[in-house]
Amino acid sequence: MGEKVQGPESYFPSIEKKYGRPIAEWKELIRASDLSKHTELVNWLKAEHGLGHGHANALVAHTRKEDAAS
Repeated sequence: MGEKVQGPESYFPSIEKKYGRPIAEWKELIRASDLSKHTELVNWLKAEHGLGHGHANALVAHTRKEDAAS
C-alpha cells in the first residue's frame, strides 16, 4: 500500500482537476514569472489565474523547494 501524500503535493490532484492544467505547467509559469518573493507569486497566481490561496501557496512552496534543491 502506498504512502499518503502530505505537504504541498497533497493539493496537486485537486489543483489539476479544478484549474485544468498539469502541475508541470503551473511550475513553468511560476519559474517564468519576473516575481521572486513567495507572497508576490502567491498573490499573482490568485489575481491573474484565479487560484485559491491554499492552492497558490502549495504550488509556490513546492516549486521554490525544488529550485532550492537543484
